[in-house]
Amino acid sequence: MLSRHVDARSASKRATTEAQMHVLTHIFGAVGAFVLAAAVPGCAVGPDFHPIAAPAVNVYTSEPLPAQTASADVIGGTTQTLRPGGDIPGQWWSLFHSAQLDRLIAQALKANPNLSAAQAALRVANENASAEQGYLYPSVTAGVSGLRERRLFYRTGVPAGISSPFNLLNVGVNVSYTLDVFGGIRRQVEAAEAQAEYQQFQLEATYLTLTADVVTAAIQEASIRGQIGATIRLINDERDQLSIVQSEFDLGGASQADVAAQRTTLAQTEATLPPLNKQLQIERDLLRLLTGHLPSEDVGEKFDLSDLQLPDSLPLSLPSQLVEQRPDVRQYQALLHVASAEVGVATANMLPQFTISGGLGTYAAQGVDPAILAWSAAAGIAQPIFEGGTLRHRRRAAIEAYNQALAEYRYTVLVAFQNVADSLHAIESDADAVRADAIAEHSAAESYRLARDQYQAGYIPYLSLLVAENSYQQTIISLVQAEASRYADTAALFQALGGGWWNRSDIIASDSERQDPRSLTP
Repeated sequence: MLSRHVDARSASKRATTEAQMHVLTHIFGAVGAFVLAAAVPGCAVGPDFHPIAAPAVNVYTSEPLPAQTASADVIGGTTQTLRPGGDIPGQWWSLFHSAQLDRLIAQALKANPNLSAAQAALRVANENASAEQGYLYPSVTAGVSGLRERRLFYRTGVPAGISSPFNLLNVGVNVSYTLDVFGGIRRQVEAAEAQAEYQQFQLEATYLTLTADVVTAAIQEASIRGQIGATIRLINDERDQLSIVQSEFDLGGASQADVAAQRTTLAQTEATLPPLNKQLQIERDLLRLLTGHLPSEDVGEKFDLSDLQLPDSLPLSLPSQLVEQRPDVRQYQALLHVASAEVGVATANMLPQFTISGGLGTYAAQGVDPAILAWSAAAGIAQPIFEGGTLRHRRRAAIEAYNQALAEYRYTVLVAFQNVADSLHAIESDADAVRADAIAEHSAAESYRLARDQYQAGYIPYLSLLVAENSYQQTIISLVQAEASRYADTAALFQALGGGWWNRSDIIASDSERQDPRSLTP
């Protein structure tokens, strides 16, 4: 009898367990079916984003540009040739063939805090995008709770005593899932991924701005050093001239007015030197800042125009490629994508929301079979009926935010084309200016030399020598400034064209995120 009783009890347990497992299988099977159904790509409300085509133009300027610039036999006087359709190297500054410049940019890329901040911002955006993707999957939580208590027990409805203390342990798993029927969650993921794309091109823009600023500061330093050198040479000449005039005055061959005029000219020239030294220190401090150094630290590299080689071959991207190459344009395109996805999110929030949930738990306590399972399953639909117009106005706001982003994108494209056109005009004008200033400097130098010889021979008055001297002073400074402008505007062209970030080997974003912009042209 006892054996049959035990067997019956075991059979009852097995039957109970099989029934519970059958129920469990149906619960999670239903949840899995819902998950698979929702995971299948379906329609998502709101507009599907498509990149805007580049402007239908094939030139940057209203008038044809010459294929080659003018040249001159001076520093920075090389003929430059435009190569339409040419590709920009990733390290475009290497075209200046300056090892010093290469080393300085390497320092900046390693130590500049702005670049580090942009890199961290990209990582933040990528993590946020990954976090948003988690809402596409069920939420599963597990919990354990315990209870210790004593209870009254009754006989025929009358309290008969208090039970001994006992423990109750509950172990359960809850599953909840929001069905993305109308694509609201997918639009949220899309917006987060577009925001990450924005941060990627913010990083590219920071990289390009940093390298361009270093090149420009180095060129400006070289220009100032050239002007300082020319001014010092001029001061030395004027001091020699003052000695000559003073000697002639002592011998009665010159007047006191001639001596005073030469001293005034010397003093005026010497007065131009401190502002140049001030500008030089400011540029040095800027280079220290860009390379992550304190003002008291020395970057080590010093620049002279003779140490920089002017690029003679200038790659010029096609206008159809510019919108894909410019980091700032790609930034605003990403913001436009974010705004487009937000319209879908706002639209989905006005539609029904479908949710399912389920729970499974087991209880263990004194006198309770631990194999007993408790389960639950629920499904819900929530449809906004009256929100005081909040959801409708939020959708309208999202649409207007898209229109705003579209206008800002179009303006950024216009600015990009303007930057390239301005740089091309500047390069052409700079070459003409260098050539004209070189001719003027050679002529003024020869005129000054002849005037000195004639004055010493007594053929011309001192006033004529002073005029020739002042003319030479102006032309030599103008030539140095014009030479530096050619270098600076050449660097500006590379920056205006996007800087060749798609050709760099030092990847600052993941390989999967980096694409050749030429392959994305509509």
